[in-house]
Parts: sequence; structure tokens; C-alpha cells
Amino acid sequence: MFSVLVDAELQWYVAEPSIRLSQTSGLLLAGGSTKCTTVLNRIRGEASLWRVVESLHNYDGILGIGPVALTVGTLVEAPAEPIPTVANNLCTQLPEIIPADVLGIFFQPYSNSALDPIGQLTFGGTDSNLYNGHIAYTPITDIDPASNSWGIEQSITYGIFQILPTTTGIIDCGSSLIAIATEGFQLYKAITGGRYDAVTELLVISDDQFNALQPLKFHTRDGQTYILTPNAQIWPRSLNTVIDGEMGSVYLIVSDLGEEIGEGDYDFIIGLVFMQRFYTVLDATNSQVGFATTPFTDATTN
Repeated sequence: MFSVLVDAELQWYVAEPSIRLSQTSGLLLAGGSTKCTTVLNRIRGEASLWRVVESLHNYDGILGIGPVALTVGTLVEAPAEPIPTVANNLCTQLPEIIPADVLGIFFQPYSNSALDPIGQLTFGGTDSNLYNGHIAYTPITDIDPASNSWGIEQSITYGIFQILPTTTGIIDCGSSLIAIATEGFQLYKAITGGRYDAVTELLVISDDQFNALQPLKFHTRDGQTYILTPNAQIWPRSLNTVIDGEMGSVYLIVSDLGEEIGEGDYDFIIGLVFMQRFYTVLDATNSQVGFATTPFTDATTN
């Protein structure tokens, strides 16, 4: 397996051996080790993997890490055919390096130091240096359409209140926040005392309300519970101006999915803010998703 580090400016590094990468015109360019360069050149060679998207502005493309099922319907001339993903190609072409279709994802909460890597992607396995204890796995749900993605089943409680019953949703690296069905969001809003801010489209709370925040708990189908501390439930205050927020204000990272329970495709979307607190494993080989605590699970950097 090999690992890719991501820094605060979204520049990429291969961890072993060390190679600095740059993105130009939607391509990955690499220099250094022949073995790692081969891996990255094969990724680059798949037109379906990196695409230039005009709306990304300063970014050259998106590295898709969803399951193969999500690619069905994207080929105009053969809509029923799936497209191999990055991990698929790595497993097929370089099985001696990437033995399984597994991706370990590590992100830490935002730091003011832009020099330090803030994340690491490990293709083909996991990196035990990045998490505490062991990884607990929960199966990918068999309920459509979540079953076609990194879909799991879980319930959510805030303090002693259940705000979302056991239902299906997805783990999504492409989402920044945590979005839940409207009933759950309204309960969370009412209990926390959050006020909707039209500028940031987030809930804003006072300092006193922040000090009174309770743990937000995610209870997976396999009986595990993952807890977001009060600090983990707020947007990094040093980044308030990035979302056109006010300096010194406290914004919550739980948002409204926009549909009632059972009416949309998913009842929750778990995004980056959760992965900044829990090491996340996307295991297509065994149809499961795993989580583990990290040194940053209880960090107070936000």
C-alpha cells in the first residue's frame, strides 16, 4: 500500500517514498521513485478519474473515491457499464502494492500552521500510526440507494435526546458538514438554541449556548457509538471569514438535509467534519466502513 499526504493548501505528497506532487490541467504530475510514479501515471491515464470542472475555480479536478456502483450511468454510449475507480485500477494493475480495495482516510482539524500536513490517504490498507486502538467496522447497508454508496445505518442522539432514529445515510468525503433530515435538524436547532444565519446558512449560537452544548452521538448498526464533542460541533472560528461569517461568532456544523425522514435518498450525510475526528476506512473489498478514534477526536482547536 502507499499513502498520500494532503496539506492545508490541498497539495499532495506521497509518503513513502517522499515525492511532491502538483496538479496542472486536471492531471497529477509526479517525479521521483519509479514505483510510485508508475502508480500515479496509471491514475493519470484514466480520463474518467480526473476531470477539469470549471466551477472548481482554483482546483483542477476531483479525485473520486466512491464505490464502482456510483459510476453506472456516466458513460453515454454504455450507461449500464461501471467505470473502474482509482482503487480498482490500483488493485488490478499493482496488486503487489495495493492488495485490497481499501482506503484509509485521516484528517485532523484545521490548524493555523499551513506547513503541517492535515491529512493522509492510504490506498490498499490502513495506517495504525494515525488512530487509537482498533478500527470497528459496520456493514454497508443493503437499502437502496445508500447501498450504492458508502451507505450505513445509524441513529443519532444529542445529549439524552434522540434526534434521528435508526435510518440510512452515507459517508461522503465531498461534503464539508453533517447534514441530517429536517425533523432531526429542527430538534437539534431547538435544543441547542441555534439561530439560522442567512449569510453562512449555518446555525449560530452564543458563547453561553456553546458552553452548554452536549455530546452529539452516532450509534451504528453494529453497536458502536462515536461522539462529537462540543468543540467538534462548531465551525473553526479562525475560518469564520472564509464562509462570510463574523469573527468571534460560533457556528454549528450540523445542517438541514432539506427533506423529511424517509422522503429523500438519504436521511444523513456525514462529511469532513466527522472525518477530522475519526479515522475512516472505506473498504469495498469487504463491503464495510470502519471508524476509530485519533489523537484529534477530542481536540479543542475549533
